[in-house]
Amino acid sequence: MTLTERFDAVDRAVTSWMARNGVTLLRWSIGLIFIWFGALKLVPGMSPADEIATDTTMKLTFGLLSEDVARLGLACLELTIGIGLVTARYLRLTLLLLFAQMAGTMTPLILFPERIWTEFPFVLTLEGQYIFKNAVLISAGFVIGATVRGGRFVSETD
Repeated sequence: MTLTERFDAVDRAVTSWMARNGVTLLRWSIGLIFIWFGALKLVPGMSPADEIATDTTMKLTFGLLSEDVARLGLACLELTIGIGLVTARYLRLTLLLLFAQMAGTMTPLILFPERIWTEFPFVLTLEGQYIFKNAVLISAGFVIGATVRGGRFVSETD
């Protein structure tokens, strides 16, 4: 067997493993992120996104919620999403909650642009970077959602 053939065999084995396990690993990793972020919000001031998250929630609910209720509500929502992703239980509902929560996390772009940009449109604040990273979480939700009805990813050899 030539070096090229050996490389090809290893490459096929690795990509086949990725196709079989990638979505599960993505689901677990995103789930753990939501659990972590949700748990941080259970303690006032522990989450780096605490202030902007509660300000956004309070503004979206027209001030009907106190900061504590807003923070605890977000914590419960994120913990629920995380647990749903890790356990793969009720994935459709979990993804619906994820996309609703992600829509909420993007609203500071409109509600508080002065807190998102230091130089529009190129230089983000730390809060802005925190919000923009959610594009990855949204994309991950799409990939996970593609498998909810039994779809799966396959390598060319499967």
